[in-house]
Amino acid sequence: MTLGLVTGGVLAVLAVLYVARPFLREPAPASDVLDEPGELERRRLELVEERDRALQSLKELEFDHRTGKITDSDYRDVVGPLRRRAAEALQALEPRAEARHERVPSSR
Repeated sequence: MTLGLVTGGVLAVLAVLYVARPFLREPAPASDVLDEPGELERRRLELVEERDRALQSLKELEFDHRTGKITDSDYRDVVGPLRRRAAEALQALEPRAEARHERVPSSR
């Protein structure tokens, strides 16, 4: 009986090790060097960051205006350029949307 339990235990451990072997080995990377983003990818990342900064600034400006930290006249002076910055970044990120808009005939 003891021999059977020991043999069963050893077989169970061997089976677990056999099944887990691919997960225990660390895969050998083809290369440790990260790919450098291309010029287009870098430009897209810059535009995404610009969009995010402009939208975050708009959000903070709206909050400050609603809480009374910024007067109405100061708000009007700042909100236009921020909206323009955000819109320009969004348009630059979506050139196909602009092309679609130009192709759609007006219903007038």
